[in-house]
Amino acid sequence: MAHEVRALDGRSIDQLRLMVEREPIRFCYVSARLASAHHSFFRNGYGDFLGYFDDGHLKSALLLGANVVPINTSSVARQEFAEILRRQGRRCSSIVGTRVEALDLWNLISPSWGAAREIRESQPVMAMNARSLLPVDDDVRYATLSDLDALFPACVDMFTQEVGVSPIAHGGGPAYRNRISELITSRRAFVRTHNGEIVFKAEIGSVGNGVAQVQGVWVNPAYRGQGIAASAMASVVARTMDDIASTVSLYVNEFNEPAIATYKRVGFEVVDTFATVLF
Repeated sequence: MAHEVRALDGRSIDQLRLMVEREPIRFCYVSARLASAHHSFFRNGYGDFLGYFDDGHLKSALLLGANVVPINTSSVARQEFAEILRRQGRRCSSIVGTRVEALDLWNLISPSWGAAREIRESQPVMAMNARSLLPVDDDVRYATLSDLDALFPACVDMFTQEVGVSPIAHGGGPAYRNRISELITSRRAFVRTHNGEIVFKAEIGSVGNGVAQVQGVWVNPAYRGQGIAASAMASVVARTMDDIASTVSLYVNEFNEPAIATYKRVGFEVVDTFATVLF
């Protein structure tokens, strides 16, 4: 069959929506991007999505942005996408997707892109669609803008620990602070405080197809080891299911055994495996 790789248009973007709807947890981030594109009044095309087509039918796709995300890719499609990525050179900060897809795509382009800063080869994707059986922490609440000054350094600390680079390096502080402010005003940030200090925090990073993806889970080092995280996450799950989405998901590094154990206590189950290549 004849095949081609090209940017998506209005017709093929609908095919992509149907594709990601079949795997709502796996493609939560992509669904959120598609929803954002749908509501934009200034979009003339979908150049940040590449499609692999057979006889005009979309079979695979690639999201090109700060994160490169392979979507339902076959080995043949990944080879085609890799050729384009090699020509373009690296413009992203990470490649993230299912373990097989992300790592194979990276193997195809790494000779021309150079070394990665870090490769996280196995990241369990966890999800739950019912409230936790654990008692919730009633002190966990939605953050307000009055929390911003305390929440911002907590977010910087968590991001730096998780990603390995500071989000405020090279003048990025104002933009990152604005991002935290946006999460607060859109009711996507949760906190527990004590005397004005952040004890626990978490955010909803993406929402799509009835799935909310949690990110940035953090317990203040001074309060770790006290069993705070499990009941706090039970609260996040409950509030998210009430107000945002019926399924709550997250993904975590395989080596972070304490976090995985906590999430399992809350009721999360492993449903997939991601990998992330960081630059």
